[in-house]
Amino acid sequence: MEASARQKLEQRIHELCTRGETGHAVQVALEGYGPEFMRLLGSILHDREQARDAYSTFTENLLMDLPRFRWDCSFRSWAYQVARHVAYRIATSPAARELPVSLGAFRDQVQPEPSQPKPWMRSTLKERFRELREQLTPHEKRILSLRVDERMSWHDVARAIAGPDEVLTREALDRKSAVLRQQFKRIKTRLRELAQQAEMLSSEEHPSL
Repeated sequence: MEASARQKLEQRIHELCTRGETGHAVQVALEGYGPEFMRLLGSILHDREQARDAYSTFTENLLMDLPRFRWDCSFRSWAYQVARHVAYRIATSPAARELPVSLGAFRDQVQPEPSQPKPWMRSTLKERFRELREQLTPHEKRILSLRVDERMSWHDVARAIAGPDEVLTREALDRKSAVLRQQFKRIKTRLRELAQQAEMLSSEEHPSL
């Protein structure tokens, strides 16, 4: 979504909330941001059915919590935090630990024969790097997803990653953003090293992130 369209959407959501039309505001928000939120939940849970359940719970939480939102950041940044907390609660629940992978995930997974070449040898460069990203830590993948996939500003990334009780003043937000930028540099270096180890890139050929 372009920055101008995102700004108009944020204004529309805020206007509806100001008029007390919470349900309509959530509907408009999900029409605009729904795919982003679903990708976020899927990136944390790695299970299609759990992600759908989390999306339903996330929607309910928006309806309940939006009237208390103080608008000290964008709706998008705040909603990302709500979605993340929902996903982590589901991921750490006893039911999630007992059934970590859905049947659908097994059906969708490609199982190569031992005699076949490795998956990275027959995939595109983009697919190869998607596989490499799975070798990163959850925190590293989270930073990469917010910054690269969702194209969030560093301040928004800092807000999305902040803990539920973490108070981010302007100074604290700047410090956290600076730390995240340094971590992002190390993540890109790590991806290049993994690619070279897999013989995917020559020393002169590097991916653009």
